[in-house]
Amino acid sequence: MAEQKDPRTDRLLDHEYDGISEYDNPMPRWWLLTFAGTVIFSVIYALNIGPVGSGPGRIAQYDAEVAAAKALMPETPTTIDPTQLLALASDASATSAGQQVYASYCASCHGPDGGGLIGPNLTDNVWLHGGAPDQIYGTIVNGVLAKGMPAWEKMLSADQLTNVAAYVVSLAGTTPTNPKAPEGEPYTP
Repeated sequence: MAEQKDPRTDRLLDHEYDGISEYDNPMPRWWLLTFAGTVIFSVIYALNIGPVGSGPGRIAQYDAEVAAAKALMPETPTTIDPTQLLALASDASATSAGQQVYASYCASCHGPDGGGLIGPNLTDNVWLHGGAPDQIYGTIVNGVLAKGMPAWEKMLSADQLTNVAAYVVSLAGTTPTNPKAPEGEPYTP
């Protein structure tokens, strides 16, 4: 009777390491096809070729969502008419609303009475970034990142920005309890 060969010995590779022989077992076809499918899908997804599936594609969908969000939030004007701001500074309801915004967001740096703590004194006639009403508004809207003041444009509404600017304008000439030394250039209206 002829000796029967073990079918496993035919698939042994020729190399052996530390007494361990390795079988030559190829990957199953279903696994290889799944891998090839994911590679093809990733290329199509990365290139965003046309409307894969339904819809115009992920970039067009993102652009549409950004446009819809911008429509919901109108842009804040970066400039304002100085006479309008001066009129608001003498309006009690506007300065009262501005004082509430100031107490919430500005008092931690500029002091509760505008005398200055970390930030400069807002009650004297010396200003770092201009003391005209429209310059004060621009400083509030755009901020001064180099000095640590954030741009409040994205965090406050347009009404809050104008009211707090009107309140800061109304602080001119007041006497804070512990004023900070003047910083900047003198401003005369």
